[in-house]
Amino acid sequence: MLVHWLGRRPYLPVWRAMQRFTDARDAGTTDELWLVEHDPVFTLGQAGRPEHVLAPGDIPVVPVDRGGQVTYHGPGQLVAYPLIDLRRRGIGVKALVEGIEQAVIDTCAGFDIAVFRKAGAPGVYTAEDAKIAAIGLRVRRGCSFHGLAFNVAMDLEPYSRINPCGYAGQPVTTLLDCGGPSDLRLVAERLVPHLARQLGLAAEWHDDPPALG
Repeated sequence: MLVHWLGRRPYLPVWRAMQRFTDARDAGTTDELWLVEHDPVFTLGQAGRPEHVLAPGDIPVVPVDRGGQVTYHGPGQLVAYPLIDLRRRGIGVKALVEGIEQAVIDTCAGFDIAVFRKAGAPGVYTAEDAKIAAIGLRVRRGCSFHGLAFNVAMDLEPYSRINPCGYAGQPVTTLLDCGGPSDLRLVAERLVPHLARQLGLAAEWHDDPPALG
């Protein structure tokens, strides 16, 4: 699995590049993991209802082709997009979701922070039921894209403008607020080995970002 650090990027070019990558890949295409920090944006998944976007203000709302409801991406959030040929790897969607959740749980444990998965609500939560990571995926032609949004050290105010993941009043938190670090690259370097292990892959870092067009 080639791991690319994209740095801070607008959402739309990365989303479109994920679609192109998925549509163009064949049985021999190497799996990739894209790590990125996005400019502020609300994304509305295929199950999303517009009424869950309460007052977006100056933050754009983008309907997208992933599962799930509405969520927020912004500075200080680590976004991980696993572009994996699930059929080739023999990985089901449920196993992929649980693997991503477990990678976040293991990463947080490395900072002495206890977090948990919750039945019927994909993502990762603190004991106080505050969401620290959201998951929204799309599988096309047996291959995954979209992925994980992990709140590391960000302004949480935009979450008050939506019902996060369709839940009114859902509390959210950050790794920093739980006592963890604020450095996204450090967190990414801790997350990647856990994610690779969950997927049964070896991770090879490439700092040259993919062409986004």
